[in-house]
Amino acid sequence: MLTSAALAVFIVAYALIATERVHRVAAALGGVAGMVVIGLVDAETAFFEEHTGVDWNVIFLLFGMMIIVGVLKQTGLFEFLALWAAKKSGGHPYKLLVLLVLVGAAVAPILDNVTCVLLVAPVTLSVCRRLDLPSAPYLISLILASNIGGMSTLIGDPPNIIIGSRAGLSFTDFLVHSLPLTVILLVLFVVMARWLFRKDLTRMGNVHGLDDLRPADAITNVRMLRRSLVVLVLVMIAFSLHTVLHLDPSVVAMMGAGATVLVSRTEPEEFLEEVEWDTLAFFMALFVLVGALVQVGVIGAISAWAAGAMGDRELLGATALLFGSGIIGAFVDNIPYTTATVPVVEEMVATTGASGADSPLWWAFVFGADLGGNATAVAAGANVVVLGIAAKAGEPISFWGFTKYGVQVTVMTLVVAWGWVYLRYFALG
Repeated sequence: MLTSAALAVFIVAYALIATERVHRVAAALGGVAGMVVIGLVDAETAFFEEHTGVDWNVIFLLFGMMIIVGVLKQTGLFEFLALWAAKKSGGHPYKLLVLLVLVGAAVAPILDNVTCVLLVAPVTLSVCRRLDLPSAPYLISLILASNIGGMSTLIGDPPNIIIGSRAGLSFTDFLVHSLPLTVILLVLFVVMARWLFRKDLTRMGNVHGLDDLRPADAITNVRMLRRSLVVLVLVMIAFSLHTVLHLDPSVVAMMGAGATVLVSRTEPEEFLEEVEWDTLAFFMALFVLVGALVQVGVIGAISAWAAGAMGDRELLGATALLFGSGIIGAFVDNIPYTTATVPVVEEMVATTGASGADSPLWWAFVFGADLGGNATAVAAGANVVVLGIAAKAGEPISFWGFTKYGVQVTVMTLVVAWGWVYLRYFALG
């Protein structure tokens, strides 16, 4: 009876999240409330239990990076990068697209893909208007590049943070296993984009709009920028060495946040307003929701079934995880999907001879969850954010207007990722 009640609460909450009939935070918190009412969740299980409660490493890693981004945003760095791309393009539409893709792909692995598009998309809109170019190809390319680029690091995409915390994957593990594939996919995407947007990339932009562009003027506080970038570099180094330093990534992020605030002398109200509190609340609620299913044995039963179906056919398991995650992630936001699925993958990995970064199952899961986020307009947070910005600016991109490009890129990237997994972990490994 209790299991049925827990499943009903979870399915209703998940359906509300997926359909966006109500705000996703309200849906997730409502689900937690339902779990409390049926007696599955209390303070102990929600806040202190390792397998059924909030993963505080994930929450504080996100919180720390949000503060660092909040300070960096005040310096005008991201406006500078977008304006530099516009100036450098000389009004050539494809060159502008490539440069904006490179900006998105460079920023997303460091500051996460959602933050990247939040900062770069408004400036991209402004640049397109100045050059009299249609904004849709550039905004869609920014989304796709940011989602691909975010796959390369532990902090680049929320699913990576969740999987990394549960699987014990380090920042360096992502650089070794995921970064090379990311570079390959970005190169292929840049080539593919010329064909995808061929109708929109034939007309030169208004070069007269470039005359007044002065990227350097976007930097509002040079001293703060220099100091903040020094701290950010140190944070990246500490992330890479966190296993040697014996510091969790969350601790590194919080130390970096404190140092950034200290050297920039920013007031609390200035950097705290940039923290995405709704995102943190959503994560915490999801962890508790999935934890309730762990308590009643639902996750354990699914895990046992998946492990049994895979048996000793690890390639079959990796293929199912990669393409299954990509397909499901096309219709459901990859954050709740990853949170719900990671315990299942953990059980599958436990039946094999490999674990942690040595397991192809974890990397197939990472690639599928991240790349599936490109398929549709609702598949990832970055997609929803940019389409919202475009609509508010009076240049809306429809669901199908995005999806017809996203599906093609997703198919290409998933096929290449499968080839990477097969060659690296099975044929050559």
